[in-house]
Amino acid sequence: MQRLQHRRDFLHAAQRGKRAARPGLVLQAVPNEAPDVRVGFTATKKLGGAVVRNRVKRRLREAARLTIPALALQGWDLVLIGRDATATRPFPELLADLQGALRQAGVVAR
Repeated sequence: MQRLQHRRDFLHAAQRGKRAARPGLVLQAVPNEAPDVRVGFTATKKLGGAVVRNRVKRRLREAARLTIPALALQGWDLVLIGRDATATRPFPELLADLQGALRQAGVVAR
């Protein structure tokens, strides 16, 4: 699992990607030509200060670390966007949100 780091990759996922919203997160997914899955994380200032935004991104990173390698995904760029509930949502529910969003976006089979 690699990281998305360039703004153009985030914008490409936002413009061309499939979206899936859940209470704990929003997923944007777009196919790529890379042999591995690339994941990016974002949290807007609407969520709160830096402490809250960093907590949201840490929780999203951990959810991705536990979920994505187990699904053996290849050839996708994924952007996980934090929502208001991400910081306080119970972690098992956040994992379920991510799995459901991946299914909804068509990244993994049902």
